[in-house]
Amino acid sequence: MRHAARVDKNQAAIIDALKRVGVSVEVIGKPVDLLLWCNGEYSLMECKNPERTSEDPDSRLTKAQVEFIDRWPGKIHLARTPEEAVRLVLGEKVMA
Repeated sequence: MRHAARVDKNQAAIIDALKRVGVSVEVIGKPVDLLLWCNGEYSLMECKNPERTSEDPDSRLTKAQVEFIDRWPGKIHLARTPEEAVRLVLGEKVMA
């Protein structure tokens, strides 16, 4: 039996921040959380909870995610906060 995947608490805030700056966002859930479309380019994003440490098993990428990332030819971002997500997708110039 498959259990529902847990959604990081910050995912809704990350989605909201990205949409506010004009990024198209689709929740895909697997192998990573989000499919993004911005400036004529697709990318992917995995959201992680900022309160968790790298030693916490829930903060690490799964084996399937690591294998997917190794195969994926495009951009994949790992974001812990809405601000970080926007900066990763749009670059430092957006934060100025």
